[in-house]
Amino acid sequence: MSRYAGHVQIVTTEFQGVARGTTITAACSVSDQPPMVLACINNQNEGNKPFFESDCFALNTLAAHHQDLAGAFAGFGKLSSEERFALGSWEQMITGAPLLADAIAAYDCRVVDRKITATHTVLFGEVVGLKLGEKAATLLYLQRGFHTV
Repeated sequence: MSRYAGHVQIVTTEFQGVARGTTITAACSVSDQPPMVLACINNQNEGNKPFFESDCFALNTLAAHHQDLAGAFAGFGKLSSEERFALGSWEQMITGAPLLADAIAAYDCRVVDRKITATHTVLFGEVVGLKLGEKAATLLYLQRGFHTV
């Protein structure tokens, strides 16, 4: 799978007053009426449990200058959740899921379905809020490294 290029996103959620987030490349649009996206979350990461219980998530599309933030949310440096979130500026819209203030785009989503498939859970979310940032080079992950387009 290392040759499958993916756009880098930080998916976030809020559950019982605690913010959580992780870096993913498995996310895409599902529908435009209603607007829906999906995000694939690793079941084997203990820190991802809040995603499986929360009724919301946000997809934050990263730009080239977010490479260090992507690494932190991927677990590089072994930072706590609080330390990871301290590296960026975050806001909320409708659901309470954290939105990266300077993301290329941030999709605020209400969970409408979950499907467990092998090692991951696919979260399906209806987009209830959208925040568009500045146009910028998009961060990609390919062959075990970050690249931009």
